[in-house]
Amino acid sequence: MADKIKLLVAFLLIVAGIAGFYALQQSAAVLQLAAVLLGVALAVAVAYTSGPGKRFFAFGGDSVAEAKRVVWPTRKETLQTTGIVILFAITMALFLWAVDASLMLAVNGLMGRGS
Repeated sequence: MADKIKLLVAFLLIVAGIAGFYALQQSAAVLQLAAVLLGVALAVAVAYTSGPGKRFFAFGGDSVAEAKRVVWPTRKETLQTTGIVILFAITMALFLWAVDASLMLAVNGLMGRGS
């Protein structure tokens, strides 16, 4: 139950930050931005103290660690793969155009609307 209350407080802090943005409509844009950022920062701090918040931040950390282990393709591999995809798309477009044109000719011939 305490976790639900903490998450509700975090949500209300975000709402308060957004309300502060609109309440400071006549003020400088920096103050409006500060109101939203303060609301979000306080909400993150409160949410972090809850069980689901801790699991969420642990998941985020694990995701970053996993992204660092990914072996990204080299520039050469990327260009080769892109070239193959473009070549395949052009080949398929020509094939489908040929099938469409031949079927159109066949249907027109069967209906007696020859060229």
